[in-house]
Order: sequence, then structure tokens, then C-alpha cells
Amino acid sequence: MEKFVTLKSVPAYLPMMNVDTDMIIPKQFLKTIKRTGLGKSLFFEMRYKENGKKNENFMLNKEPYNSTSILLAGKNFGCGSSREHAPWALLDFGIKCIISLSFADIFYNNCFKNGMLPITLDEKKIQELVKHSERKESIEIDLAEQEILFGNNKIKFEIDPFKKKCLLNGLDDIALSLEKSEKISSYEKKIKKNKPWIN
Repeated sequence: MEKFVTLKSVPAYLPMMNVDTDMIIPKQFLKTIKRTGLGKSLFFEMRYKENGKKNENFMLNKEPYNSTSILLAGKNFGCGSSREHAPWALLDFGIKCIISLSFADIFYNNCFKNGMLPITLDEKKIQELVKHSERKESIEIDLAEQEILFGNNKIKFEIDPFKKKCLLNGLDDIALSLEKSEKISSYEKKIKKNKPWIN
């Protein structure tokens, strides 16, 4: 998993509440177990017209938001089913950080498992960032300092220390297990010696 340290981008604002995982990546695109190639179908029903052409009025189809790494969203983002394809699609599009009033729990945890940073802020702070989005000005995320920097201002954000450590070091569940490989090997040798019938 790629390390998350700092991130700078013009944020895109999606002023909607209760954006569920089916809106993020509709069910017809869940046939793959690959994490790549899903970005083109992100927000499919909003990004594309019935004839397949892009909806020019949708935020993520406009420059510079079509290459953003940061998404500003309304409350309860990622609700609905627990599909992990939702963070996969966002990440494949290029979005590495989502700032929202609140998140659905499963989606929130899935973000960390895929190297994405979900940040919870209150409405007033989000609206400060929306102004920068409207002016097409970049903001910067500094995970180590837990700060969002914009202009001469900064906003502090909270994050679980363990989740922060995992992002900073690029540790997913597999990498965390491999950190304990010596202990696992030692345990397996002990089991073979003391309980040979198991093997």
C-alpha cells in the first residue's frame, strides 16, 4: 500500500448528503475483484448521460476538479452496502482524501485499508474549504501534523493513532501480518515440535 504523508490538490465539492456506495460505484460494475479500472465508472449515473457522453455539469467532469485528489462531501458519505469497490473506485479515479461531516462506519474503515484518508470536520470548516474549491485554489493535507493548510490558515483534524501509523507507513492488513512474520514462524516451529499430529 502506498504511504500517505502529504497531499496537495484543488478540492472538488460534492454538496450531497447520504451519498451511498451504489451512487459511488453502481452494482453492475462489481463483477471484478481487481482494484484498477473502476475509476471510469465512479459516480457513473451522475457523470454520464443516457447516451454515454459525459455530463459536463457534473463537478468531476470539469477542470481542474477532474484531476482532484481531495473530495469535499456532505454528511453520511459512503452509506448503504459495505462494498469495498467504493473506495477502490475513488482511489482509481485519483481521490486519496475525503473530507465530510460524517461517514458510514464500514466505508470509513475501508478507506484506511486501501490507503485513503477520510477526515471528519464540522460544517463551518468544510465551508471554508469549499471557498477554496470555488476559487480553484489548492489545499494541502499534512497527515503527520494532522493539519489542513490553505492560504495562511490551517485546520486541525482528529484521527485514530493506529490508523494514522498505518497510513504513514503504507501498512495494510497483509503488511501488518508480515511485520509479525518472525513470531508466526516461531509459533509454527513450536507447534510442529509439541503437537506433530496437527501437521
